[in-house]
Amino acid sequence: MSTLKRFLKDTIIYGVASVLPKVISVLLVKLKTNVFGPGTFSKDVTYYIYAAYLNVLLTYGMETAFFRFFTKEKEKGKVISTSFISLLVTTLLFLILGLSFANSLSVFFGFSSPLFLKILIITIFFDTLVVIPFAYLRVNNRPIRFAFYKVGNVLISAFFVVLFLWIVPKFNINLPTVMTSVFGQTPQVIYVFFAGVIASFITFLLMFPIVLKIKFKFDKLILKKLLNYGLPIMVGGLAYATNENLDKLLLNDYIGESQMGIYSACYKIGVFMALFITAFRMGAEPFFFNHANKKNAKKTYATILTYFSIFGAVFMFVIIAYIKLFAKIVIGSETYYQALNIVPIILLANLMLGIYHNLSIWYKLTDKTKYGMYISVFGAILTIILNIIFIPTYGYFASAWATLFVYTSMTLISYLLGKKHYPVPYQFQKIISYLGTSIILSYISFSYFQANYYISTILLLAFIGIVAFFEMNTIKKMMNESEK
Repeated sequence: MSTLKRFLKDTIIYGVASVLPKVISVLLVKLKTNVFGPGTFSKDVTYYIYAAYLNVLLTYGMETAFFRFFTKEKEKGKVISTSFISLLVTTLLFLILGLSFANSLSVFFGFSSPLFLKILIITIFFDTLVVIPFAYLRVNNRPIRFAFYKVGNVLISAFFVVLFLWIVPKFNINLPTVMTSVFGQTPQVIYVFFAGVIASFITFLLMFPIVLKIKFKFDKLILKKLLNYGLPIMVGGLAYATNENLDKLLLNDYIGESQMGIYSACYKIGVFMALFITAFRMGAEPFFFNHANKKNAKKTYATILTYFSIFGAVFMFVIIAYIKLFAKIVIGSETYYQALNIVPIILLANLMLGIYHNLSIWYKLTDKTKYGMYISVFGAILTIILNIIFIPTYGYFASAWATLFVYTSMTLISYLLGKKHYPVPYQFQKIISYLGTSIILSYISFSYFQANYYISTILLLAFIGIVAFFEMNTIKKMMNESEK
C-alpha cells in the first residue's frame, strides 16, 4: 500500500470518528434555534467559547507533544504515563479551585448562574482526563475503538439534548425532582450543558480500562521535553481560540446578544469547512510525523497540500451553491437568515486556515513550535484590533472579514518562514489557480443564482470538470502506484 493511500485510509477512519460527532453537534443547532431565541442561543455560544479556552489551557499542548515523543523516545511507556500523570495533577487542581471559587468566577465571566460554570468545570475535568487515552488509541492505530468512544460521546450528549429540549416538553414528561430543584429558575439552556457533562462522565467510565493499563512511571526529563514542546502549542491554541471565538464575545458587548446569536448561528454553516479540515488533520498529524524521515517526504507533503486545496475548493463551492438548503438543515428558523452573507467569507477563511495547518508541518517537524506560537499570537492580536475598530461601524460583517484577513495573513507568513527553515516544493501556482476559479464561480452562484439550484449545479459541475481535466493524469498515476 502506498503512503498516500495509507494516508487517505487513515484520514477517512479518523476523520469519520472526529467529524461525525461535530456534524451531529451542528445538526443540533436547528433544535436549539427553534427552542431558543437569538439572545438565549448566544448563552449557549458563550458557554462553549469558554469551554474552548479551558480545553486548550488544561491540555497545554500535551496531546501533540505526546505524538512527537511517543515516536521519538525509546521508553514509550514513560511518555504515556508521564503525560497522563501531568494532566491528572493539573486537572485535579483545576477542579478543586474552580468549584471552590465558582460563585465569584461566574460573575467575572458573565454567567447568569454559578451553576453554568460548575457544570462547565466538571465537564472539562472529565474531557481532559481522556485526552491521552484517545491519543494512545490514535498512535497505536486503533481506529474502531477511537471511533466508538468519540461518536458515542456525542450521541449520548445529543440524546439528552433532544430529550430535554424536545421529548420532555412535547410529551409533558416530569423530570426528577432532584433536577428541577437544583436547576430551579435557571434558563432552559442549562439542560444542554447538563447533557454534556453526562456524556463526558460516561465516556470517561468507558475509557477507564485504558487508564488502568498505564504503568505509572513519572520521568522529569520526559516531562520537561513534553512541556518545552507543548507549551508553545498551548499559547498558539489560545491564540487560535481567540481567532475563532473572540469576535462573538466582542459582538455580544458591542451590538448585543441577539445579533451575536444570529451571527453565530450562520457561522455554524461555515463550520462545515472546519469539519473537513478536522477530518484531514486527524489523519495528517500522525502521518506527517511518521513519514518525516522518508526519502520523498517533502514531495508527498506538497502533493497532499495540492489535493487538500482542490477538495477544499470543491467543498466550499458545494456549500455556497446550496446555501439555502444548508441553512434549512442547520439553522431552521429564518430569524437567523439575515446573516447568511457572512457564510462564503467564513468558508474561505476556514479553507485558508486548513492550508495554514498543512504549511505548519515545517515548525512541528523541526521542533520550532515557537514560530507557530508567534504566528498564532500575531493572528490573535490582529483579530482583536480589527474587531474592536470595525465592529461598531460594520457589525458582524467586520468579524467575518477580519477572520478571513487574519487566516490569510497567517498562511502567507507561515509559507515564507517555511521556505527558509523547511522548504517544500508546494505547487502554489496550481493551488491559487483552482482557488481563484472556485471563488469566482462561487461568487457568481451566490450573488446571482442563490435561488436557482440548476444554474448553481451547472457551475459546480463545470468547476469539477475543469479540475478533473487538468488532474486526470496525476490521478491515474497515483492509482497505479497504490496498486503496486
